[in-house]
Amino acid sequence: MIAFCAVIHYNVIQEAPMPVARRSRVFTISMPPEMAEGAQSLARKQNRTMSELMREAFRVYQRDEISRLLDETAAYAATRNPHGYTEEDIPRLVAEVRAEMRAEEEAAAAQARS
Repeated sequence: MIAFCAVIHYNVIQEAPMPVARRSRVFTISMPPEMAEGAQSLARKQNRTMSELMREAFRVYQRDEISRLLDETAAYAATRNPHGYTEEDIPRLVAEVRAEMRAEEEAAAAQARS
């Protein structure tokens, strides 16, 4: 819903849209002059505003950072799975461990009876 306010201009009442709250935040950044010139040149070549260029640069940085974190996590996970088990191996491994635990309990119970 758009709210309107009255604007008086030369004794004529016109309806004008009320200002809408800004949907973005404003940041002030600083960069070395050579980098600033390069950014402005690139923005001109791509017919973009500096804001659009900075938003795209952040999206690329964010994507690269997420990719780097996933690679680090995968490398760490590989060290935690030296036998190369897969998800399909889990039910078999659980059954093996449970069988070993039952055998140990039964052996302990048999020894306690004797």
